[in-house]
Amino acid sequence: MGDVIHTLPAAQALRAAFPYAMIGWLIEERWAELLCAPGSPRRGARSAQRPLADWVHTVDLKGWRRSMFTVSTIEQVLREWNDVRTAQYDVAVDLQGAIRSALLTRWSGAPVVWGASEPKESPASLWYTRQATVSGKHVIEQNLSIAEAVAGRRLRPGKLEFPSHPRAEQVIDQGLAQFQLKRFAMVSPGAGWGAKCWPAERYGRVAAALAKCGVLSVVNYGPGEEDLARAVEDASEGAARRISCSISELIALTRRAQICIGGDTGPLHLAAALQIPVVAIFGPTDPARNGPYGTPSVVLRSSASITSHARNQIPDEAMLEIGVDEVVSAARRLIRLEDTHG
Repeated sequence: MGDVIHTLPAAQALRAAFPYAMIGWLIEERWAELLCAPGSPRRGARSAQRPLADWVHTVDLKGWRRSMFTVSTIEQVLREWNDVRTAQYDVAVDLQGAIRSALLTRWSGAPVVWGASEPKESPASLWYTRQATVSGKHVIEQNLSIAEAVAGRRLRPGKLEFPSHPRAEQVIDQGLAQFQLKRFAMVSPGAGWGAKCWPAERYGRVAAALAKCGVLSVVNYGPGEEDLARAVEDASEGAARRISCSISELIALTRRAQICIGGDTGPLHLAAALQIPVVAIFGPTDPARNGPYGTPSVVLRSSASITSHARNQIPDEAMLEIGVDEVVSAARRLIRLEDTHG
């Protein structure tokens, strides 16, 4: 999810530079709602339900690997292959820099395939016909530098647009009304792997402290994170409520939040992209590259944390040095800032 969100500014910049170009996006099915509201056509004239891409192509690589040689999987692969090839793209751009994403850009049949000269996975460059020298510290800046090489000029990303789904908006409004939540913090305790997770009990204590300022909390959680969200709620002394959301509902919920508190995870990056103030709690990943971008933020990271993308499930010990009081203090500062600027 975070990778998709970090790619959006580059795609938005290309859209601004080439307003009449037909832009397609190949994305994992589970993240497609970041580009297209459920039930909406995935091709054709853009709308509030699909504001950026003219055509959204989806793949299910994980599912395909599990049942690689079944008739159903082969039919799905062929259908997506035909869809992508039918579009007859002139240029394909790989912003992920992985071997599989590079292969998929070549799969498109586009005669020109752009990617980074030093991609995340080195062999990926074998499938590029043109390579861009990447600049910038943050991954958003790096992606923009590739887009600028494609466009041949400086680009400005502009304001990001996410799909708006009327039913999702209604569901979130009803849920917030049920819990009588007007001013609320969104707490996102999950992460891609355990080393990036700050303890759930501490998130609960943060929620309890913010409640004394008149700000209750909503705990966002995804599949497999039920126990984690329940632990936050239990530790919050009644100040936090769990809410499980679809992607479209998460977009609607985040738009309404006063602040977001979490680690290096997709919902935090979504909040930053929507210009919601964030308190980011970092451990093994580098906030200079992956931190919140383009929104009021406070990043908390121990000087003892060592940058690593090893998917360890044990919590980063240095990350545990970040205390509840630090997070609460940062959140209060940002809430005051938000109140000042309306």
